[in-house]
Amino acid sequence: MTATPVTAPMAGTVVLVAAEVGDQVRAGQQLVVLESMKMEHVVAAPVDGRLTSVEVAADDLVEEGARLATLEPAMAEGADASAPTPPDLDAISPQLQEVRDRHAVTADGARPDAVARRHRAGQRTARENVADLCDPDSFVEYGALAIAAQRRRRDLDDLIRRTPADGIVTGIGMVNGEVLPAERARTVVLAYDATVLAGTQGLHSHRKTDRMLELAEREQLPVVLFAEGGGGRPGDTDVHVLTGLETTTFASLARLSGRVPLVGIVSGRCFAGNAVLLGCCDLIIATQDANIGMAGPAMIEGGGLGSFQPEDIGPVEDQAANGVIDVVVADEAEAVQVAKRYLALVQGAVTEGDGGDQRTLRHAIPEDRRTGYDVRQLIAMLVDDGSLLELREGFAPGMVTGLARVDGKPLGVLANDPMHMGGAITSEGADKAVRFLQLCESHGLPVLSLCDTPGMMVGPEAERTALVRHCSRMFLVLADLQVPFMSIVTRRGFGLGAQAMTGGHLKAGVFTVAWPNAELGPMGPEGQVRLGFRDELAAIEDEAAREARFAEMLAELRAESRAVNVASYAEIDDVIDPADTRRWIASALAPVPYPRKPQDPGRRFIDAW
Repeated sequence: MTATPVTAPMAGTVVLVAAEVGDQVRAGQQLVVLESMKMEHVVAAPVDGRLTSVEVAADDLVEEGARLATLEPAMAEGADASAPTPPDLDAISPQLQEVRDRHAVTADGARPDAVARRHRAGQRTARENVADLCDPDSFVEYGALAIAAQRRRRDLDDLIRRTPADGIVTGIGMVNGEVLPAERARTVVLAYDATVLAGTQGLHSHRKTDRMLELAEREQLPVVLFAEGGGGRPGDTDVHVLTGLETTTFASLARLSGRVPLVGIVSGRCFAGNAVLLGCCDLIIATQDANIGMAGPAMIEGGGLGSFQPEDIGPVEDQAANGVIDVVVADEAEAVQVAKRYLALVQGAVTEGDGGDQRTLRHAIPEDRRTGYDVRQLIAMLVDDGSLLELREGFAPGMVTGLARVDGKPLGVLANDPMHMGGAITSEGADKAVRFLQLCESHGLPVLSLCDTPGMMVGPEAERTALVRHCSRMFLVLADLQVPFMSIVTRRGFGLGAQAMTGGHLKAGVFTVAWPNAELGPMGPEGQVRLGFRDELAAIEDEAAREARFAEMLAELRAESRAVNVASYAEIDDVIDPADTRRWIASALAPVPYPRKPQDPGRRFIDAW
């Protein structure tokens, strides 16, 4: 049988010779150990056999390919020719056990008292919220072993036990994986942990956050932020900075606005730096018990502005009415569900949708042009069942904004509410519409506008709100809009307000149609008669005759203002049966890919306001 040489796989120094001439060895058994570039390499027997020679000794320097020993192949006496005994897969090395113990400390189960306090307060832990948001077993945590930067003032074991993850859970998980493609379901999650140093922002938590935001930008991933916390942390000592003003986290999140969906959720207290991150988000969801402010009690008192309880600062009833909060929910469980609905809409999930019997729309608006109606109920009839997610409901009630689906395709819905100031567009209403249009543009969502307005709000009080600037913002944003814009005049479309609600003018969008009872004109018919024929009416001395002439002129002008007459001049695209509205929308959306990104990829962001 031919002898088999055993050679050096690389140049190195012999550290150990583990067999002698005449030894019976098995394939894979260690023969020689070489050291090369500070690493030890085992040279094993290539086959079973008997050593007939050993050519090296400890401390010998050998070249690559040098003969180390010679084997005469043969079955080793008393040896099994099978493969070496496999390792014990359940064996845990001391190093692995250390890692497992450190990870175990970060789990909720390691701090039962803190978890119990959260539950008594009706709240969930950060990790419970993350688990509810992400698809099962999909969340991969980044930075779990971080601790607070306080080693100069606290024992390491204490920091490991009491400041897990440095107070913020960060990672990437799948959200809505059952309805979204995997590339769109991947989501960055940032969850401040209020049980760790009150959810404050420390040195390492900022590093973790910046790392995740960089990944979100590079990978184009949505971000969901659970923002509860008290802002900057003054107690970190392992820091060699003076002001901390070079922190990049706030700019990093702001840079993502308009590029990826940003969702902020808050329950409990959210102040200072945490509130700034929240305020940069597209969507702010808050529970009834939330308090949101640019400063907490300590900073307010430090500024000499008085002493307040946290509950006095930015309560939900204030922040919903002034437009800070987009959606108010009962608890964190509902907040997570709203966040998932929003992401599914702006990420372009396409599912089959049913709008029910559309003939109900024929009766959605009263025959009497002066009778109000519930525009939200009208929208619910029009869009897919249960798909409407209204935004900023408590703010600027005369303008309704929300996301919904028609035939499974997501779109934005903009509508006047005739129950509030007759649907006139106020400064706040214009601002609400502008930000909503920016949101739709940034995320490639077509816009459906339901116009029922007497025009822009008028009067000295309205002008004190800087009405000229605010209402003009609508035209500026609409002129730059690239996503499909669809307009339906449901009842009234008068003046500049109607132009704003139809995209800037009646031919600005994909289509402008009207329902049968709709009226359109430069202003309301009553105003047109009184202003346009003032002198003629004033010349009629008999009051009864004057009113009769006014009524005659009004009837003539109303006939001219009727949608069917306007359509006869081709100023609008059609007058339609309300029951056919979804068909018009579907025809406009048919060629639109989802999500559709603007043609101009230039820098766009969504206003915080």
